[in-house]
Amino acid sequence: MKEQKIFTCIADTPLGKLQAAASENAIIGLWFIGQKYFPACIKTWIYKNDHPVFVSLNSWLKDYFAGKKPDITFSLSPKGTDFQQSVWKLLIKIPYGKTSTYGAIAVKLSAGGKRAAAQAVGGAVGHNPISILIPCHRVLGADGSLTGYAGGLDRKKALLELENNAFSFR
Repeated sequence: MKEQKIFTCIADTPLGKLQAAASENAIIGLWFIGQKYFPACIKTWIYKNDHPVFVSLNSWLKDYFAGKKPDITFSLSPKGTDFQQSVWKLLIKIPYGKTSTYGAIAVKLSAGGKRAAAQAVGGAVGHNPISILIPCHRVLGADGSLTGYAGGLDRKKALLELENNAFSFR
């Protein structure tokens, strides 16, 4: 079996540098450099800033950080367990400028036939490999407080503020 090539680039944002990873045709990862769960295997990746997926990603990031609500016009292909995949699919459905809670996501999963606890959802949210695009920053604690974000709570708060959330954070 042929090993899949992984391409990478670095994107500058107002919240710090992001490292992106892509297959031939999809984003497979997007992390703040040095964040929790940052991948260890990046030395084998091929730097290719002009990869078509990265050109689209950089355009999207520019618009997003300018306060626009850009549509994702490129493919996302995060790698994870079936449970993680089901959680990440629900994260993508949280609208720009809105939030959800770990418990609400667990209820949605349970209604779909997958038994889930808020803590298990939290683990899947925390291991989301595609920050911002799969909006794990839009998930709050049951009481509406900021909890957990692999990129740091300051960045989570900044992303929510960028999206014009009018929540009071504790």
